Amino acid sequence: MESQVRGGTRWRRFAVVMVPSVAATAAIGVALAQGALAASFSVSGQSFKVSADQLVGYDFIQYGSIDAGTDLKGNKTANPVAVSGFSRATITNMCQSVVTPNVPIFGSVSLELRAGTNANKPVKATNIYIDIAQLDADAEFEKIDIGVAAGDKGNKTGINPGDQANEYGFAQRAEKATLTNVEQTAWATTAGTFTLSNLSMKLHKGVKECY
Repeated sequence: MESQVRGGTRWRRFAVVMVPSVAATAAIGVALAQGALAASFSVSGQSFKVSADQLVGYDFIQYGSIDAGTDLKGNKTANPVAVSGFSRATITNMCQSVVTPNVPIFGSVSLELRAGTNANKPVKATNIYIDIAQLDADAEFEKIDIGVAAGDKGNKTGINPGDQANEYGFAQRAEKATLTNVEQTAWATTAGTFTLSNLSMKLHKGVKECY
């Protein structure tokens, strides 16, 4: 069974039913040695943008969760997210950007990371989970099930340990997901391994984002 979707979601409040969607992001400078991150963590007060020409992922699962953390003034926050997980994935021509505002003397400063720019050497990840707030892409799913329980034992990629997710809540899964022309905003990414080929990281004065 195949499904094609194009669209975006802005989370003004937690969605009960999610549109099929997947995404991929890179955590700057982070590559965990083994397994998915086994404990929750406090997310930063800054979301980040990611674009990619293509993501191909296997054993896809998506469910709703909450990312708790603080804003840039130290106030506690809670961000509703759609968590997308894959047992393994490849990402072609990936860009990640994050803008830090109000830096003394400089004003806004942007961090830009690029990797997988050679189609023959894409970014590779295992046990990757992405906490997304907004996504636009063209997506194709193979053997997709919509409406399964997030904690169903048939999900090959399960709920990320530490996620604030209801195991009986709405989820969707697919054997394979192919996403093209990806543009997304995310709050966090965890991965068992993250291999960034042709990695390039730059700092820019002002606002410079991937899209």
